[in-house]
Amino acid sequence: MRSLFAILFATLLLGTASAVLAKHRADVKVQINHETPHKGIKIKFVDLIEDSRCPTDTTCVWAGNAKISVQLSKNGKKKILEMNSGISPKTVHFEGYDITLTKLTPAPASNIRIRKDGYVATFSFTKRP
Repeated sequence: MRSLFAILFATLLLGTASAVLAKHRADVKVQINHETPHKGIKIKFVDLIEDSRCPTDTTCVWAGNAKISVQLSKNGKKKILEMNSGISPKTVHFEGYDITLTKLTPAPASNIRIRKDGYVATFSFTKRP
């Protein structure tokens, strides 16, 4: 009986924590060479530094990585950082937020050449406690 209670309590606790985290997380999409304000922070997708992600129509030993450069600014404070899709750092800290690169589109394919101006990065903003 104790183990059943412990399982129910843990499930309730985890569900509540997930709901709280989801409530405080917001996503924003930014096209390369564009800037978008979010939560009082301006985020600019400055450049695609590298894209070695595995093409979607092939099988790879390693998923690969895309590295981008972003500029974050708020109230005159600016920071230029590099973020990765597959390795650290995926998340940066700026002005009370954890900002994570969650997605980079389009995904590469072996038979398609992606124009650099077609990239869009998706970032999640999570308020730090």
